Amino acid sequence: MFDKMLVKKYSGELVPFNSDSLYHSLTRSGANKEQVEKVYAQIKEQLFDGISTKELYQLAFDALKSQRNSFAARYSLKKALRELGPEGFYFEKWIGRLFQEYGYQSTTGQTVQGHAVSHEIDVVAAKDAEMLAIECKFRNDIDAKISVTTPMYFLSRFKDISAIDYHFFEQNRKFTQGWLVTNAYLTSDSKDFGKYYNVNLLAWDYPADSSIKKRVDTAVFYPVTCLTTLTDEEEKVLLQHQVILVKDILNNEAVLTVLQLSAEKLKAVLEEARELIDYKMDESE
Repeated sequence: MFDKMLVKKYSGELVPFNSDSLYHSLTRSGANKEQVEKVYAQIKEQLFDGISTKELYQLAFDALKSQRNSFAARYSLKKALRELGPEGFYFEKWIGRLFQEYGYQSTTGQTVQGHAVSHEIDVVAAKDAEMLAIECKFRNDIDAKISVTTPMYFLSRFKDISAIDYHFFEQNRKFTQGWLVTNAYLTSDSKDFGKYYNVNLLAWDYPADSSIKKRVDTAVFYPVTCLTTLTDEEEKVLLQHQVILVKDILNNEAVLTVLQLSAEKLKAVLEEARELIDYKMDESE
């Protein structure tokens, strides 16, 4: 049955169901082999030809949540990144924090004067002699891809701000690298262009060994929008209070007071947060 079953993508395109891909995505939830097998069997019983990727995701999410909230939270990472919108303001904040995790100082929403025109830089990050100009391309669409025109345009912008002294982080610096970062996918032309012109590209699944999803698991860098025990509105309130990461909650539990949660719900949120942070993803997966 499953050999011939088709799945409808967000775009409406029908593609063959990939059971191996589904199974592997479940293993990345942090569930052990026995739990994954149980969830996988539960999902298979509810599959049908023409099921949408959205419906398939919901089946997997619900089945994992029935096992443990943190399994569903980890599984929902891609969706959680889309919820750092709607315009991507909090995604830029999250990327700034991500580079801080790698030892950079960072700031967001900076405007600089180039050789020809002024430019708004989403994230400026610096470490030692390096200073990075980071362009964030946030997408709400599930299957969105960044076409080659985007890195082309970014390269022209980066050239306009190159070889100029700017004052950041208490000293004069020049931009040494340009980074194009997205929560979406990249077309093959985008990747080829980035390699040829040395534009650093970071996307949901690219580069394979250091993609966003890999970095999140390695650095345990989950956004608060992952938490299944919070409502969308509660997550939005936390973001407005600059609580971007799950680890921000554990570093200062008092930040949750703005939500006025019941004692029972507060306990559930903290338990899910601790499970997410305490679990260390195997980097070989």
